Amino acid sequence: MYLVTIGLEVHCQVNTRTKMFCACATSFGDEPNVNICPTCLGLPGALPVLNQVAIEKTVLTGMMLGCATPPISKWDRKNYFYPDMPKNYQTTQMDLPLCIGGNVPLYDHCYPSDAQKSIQRPNQVIRLNRIHLEEDVAKSTHLGTSSLIDFNRAGTPLMEIVSEPDLESAEEAFAYLRSLQMILQQGGVSDADMEKGQMRCDVNISLRKNASDPLGAKVELKNLNSTSAVRRAILFEIERQTEELNAGIPQVQSTRRWDDDRGETQMMRTKEDAHDYRYFPCPDLLPLDTINIVDRMKQVVPELPHDRAARYQREFSLTLYDANVLSSDLHLARYFEATLDDAVPAKKTANFLINNLLGTINERNIPIEDCEVTPPRMRGLLALVENGTLAANQAREVLIAMLDAPDKSAAEIADALGYKPTDTGALDELCEQIIAQFPDKVAEIQAGNDRILNFLTGQVMKSAPSKPNPKMVTDVLRAKILPGG
Repeated sequence: MYLVTIGLEVHCQVNTRTKMFCACATSFGDEPNVNICPTCLGLPGALPVLNQVAIEKTVLTGMMLGCATPPISKWDRKNYFYPDMPKNYQTTQMDLPLCIGGNVPLYDHCYPSDAQKSIQRPNQVIRLNRIHLEEDVAKSTHLGTSSLIDFNRAGTPLMEIVSEPDLESAEEAFAYLRSLQMILQQGGVSDADMEKGQMRCDVNISLRKNASDPLGAKVELKNLNSTSAVRRAILFEIERQTEELNAGIPQVQSTRRWDDDRGETQMMRTKEDAHDYRYFPCPDLLPLDTINIVDRMKQVVPELPHDRAARYQREFSLTLYDANVLSSDLHLARYFEATLDDAVPAKKTANFLINNLLGTINERNIPIEDCEVTPPRMRGLLALVENGTLAANQAREVLIAMLDAPDKSAAEIADALGYKPTDTGALDELCEQIIAQFPDKVAEIQAGNDRILNFLTGQVMKSAPSKPNPKMVTDVLRAKILPGG
C-alpha cells in the first residue's frame, strides 16, 4: 500500500476578445490560421503589447481564490523549441507572478457521482502555489507521418494555476477541477470549456510508502482535457507505479501522455528541470505595477458558489443539496432569484426548478439562459400550483406546453388544457355524489384502507367538467369520509 501525492497544473484561457500580446481576435472554430499577425507568429522584430483585460481577470481570479498579488509583477521568457512555438520561447512569468498562494475548496457535489457518498476528506481545501499569466501555443494536429499547425490559438491569454501537492486521490483531482471550473465560470474570467481546449490539465503524481518518507519520483501526465480522463489516468498511473515499485523497479522523473482509447499512460520523455528552460526576464516588457489593478478588481469580486449556497440556506431555508444545485450555475442562480415571489415559498420554487424545469430543458438541450419560460412566466405557473389550481404533475404538463407556446401565459395554457380554478361548492357537491355512489368503498376507507381514496379521487376526476387538482379532491373526500381523521 502506497501513499499517493498529486499536484495539478491547470492551464485556462482567459476570456478576452484579443490575444495576450497583440490585437488578433481570440476565437474557436474559425478557419485555420486566419487570426494571426507577426507577433503571434513570432516573426523577427514584432514587439508585444500587454492585454490589460487579461491581467485584470487574472488578478480577479487570484482574489476569488484567496491569492496575494505582489506590488510588482514581471514577465520572463521560457526557452524551448517546439513546432507550436516558432519564436522558440514562451512569454510567461517565473519568480514574480500575478498571484501567489491561495486555495481551491473541494465542493462535495463536484466529486464523481459514484464517490459522493464515500468522500474520504470532506470539506477539503487545496492550497495553491501560484497563478501566472502567459501565452497559449498553437494547436497541433498529428497525422502519423505529418503534423498540421493552426496558429489561431497561439498567443491567447493563458492562466497557469499551480496547486501544492495536497491531493490524495483521483476523486479529489476530479472534484478540484470541477470546483475550480465552477469558480472561473461564475467569475466571468473564463468559459473553461475543456471540450474546446479552454481548460487543460497536467497531473504530477508520485507514490511513497510512508508519510515520513520523502516524496517519490514525480511523474507528469500531460495535457489531459476532461475531468473523466484525469480520473482514469490517475487511477491507471497509481496501479502502474504500484506494480513497478512492488517489483523493485524505481520510478524516475518523467513525462507521460494519456492514451484515452487504450486506457493507459505512455512514456514521452524524462522530465527537464526548470533550469533546462533557461528562464530570463523578457527584455520587451517592463515590470508591471499592480497596485491600481488590485484596487479596481476589489470592487468587482463576485459572490462565490459556496457563499451563495450558504446564503440560500440562511435566507431561504433551502437544504444543502438544493442550495448547491442552484448555486452551481450562475445562470440558474439568477433565474431562481428572479423567479422568487412572496406568494410562493422559496423552497417550493427551488424544488420545482430542480425537479421539473431542469429535467425538462435538459431533455431538449436548452440552456437555462435561453429558456422560453422566463422568470415572470414561471412565477405565474408557480402561483397556479400554490393556489391549488394545478397539482405538481399538471404543472409539469403546463410547463412543457409553455416551452412550445412562448407567447402564452401559464394561466392561458392551463385553461386551454382544462385546468381551471376549482369551484369549492361544485367540488363539494360532486364529492358527495361519488361518496353516495360507492358506499362499500367508503366503508373500506373508514375501516382503515386509505388507498381506496385514490379510487374515489379518480371517480371524481372523471365526473368533473374540468380537471381539478387531484390532491384537493383527495383532501375534500378525506374530510367528508374521515371527519377529524
